Amino acid sequence: MAWLIIISSVIVVWVASLVKILHGSFSSSKDDFFSNGGTFNKTRRNVLLVVAHPDDESMFFSPTFSYLTSRGYNLHVLCLSIGDADGKGNIRKYELYLACAILKVPGQQVRCLDHAELQDGFGKVWSHDLLATIIEEEVAKHGIDLIITFDDYGVSGHCNHRDVHHGVRKLLHDTSQQDIEAWELVSTNLLRKYSGPVDIWLSYLCALRCSSGVTHCFINEHPRKSFLAMAQHSSQWVWFRKLFVALSSYTYVNTLRRID
Repeated sequence: MAWLIIISSVIVVWVASLVKILHGSFSSSKDDFFSNGGTFNKTRRNVLLVVAHPDDESMFFSPTFSYLTSRGYNLHVLCLSIGDADGKGNIRKYELYLACAILKVPGQQVRCLDHAELQDGFGKVWSHDLLATIIEEEVAKHGIDLIITFDDYGVSGHCNHRDVHHGVRKLLHDTSQQDIEAWELVSTNLLRKYSGPVDIWLSYLCALRCSSGVTHCFINEHPRKSFLAMAQHSSQWVWFRKLFVALSSYTYVNTLRRID
């Protein structure tokens, strides 16, 4: 009987959280994500999302896509490998463009690299200096104001995700352009990671506890797009990834933290 009550409670909370997402999104910040001295900045800003593999954008960052594109920000995507660990790199590169189209990013604003020193795989070490150089070129080319990427753990702990984070940090440390901001996607523990829409409450409360302007929580206003975007990665759309997208809190909410 106790187990039945627990399971019923979990289902009720899950459904209530999903209803909240679908019928009343909210943000943890009273200010717009981009601000200047606490004043709303109405200027259209250029944002660069930096990921390691095709499908990272759909599996982990779709709430951020939803927030940025719905508010008129100019989003660019830089994917630093074609994900060729299984020999499907060219297919996965094409799938990335299809997914970005679902996420409202034009194809000309998506770049996917196939660099000899940036090959997909566990144990493949990526040079932070090389990453910083490539990212800096992309920033200069498109007049980027802000970079978004993984945090030090990289959600899943994948070494390529973590190297991308350190590449961005290297750029911030070395660059002469002091006006560039960078934000990282906060990794959560295993329980929160697979709590689905329920994590919107915890993410919201955690963001509120942080100093203003340091952390922002974005609720996915269109979670169905996460499924549609990930489904474009047909070479990767196997049963356990379908389950991941359904259960993952990253489908429903992203918490971004400013990189100092």
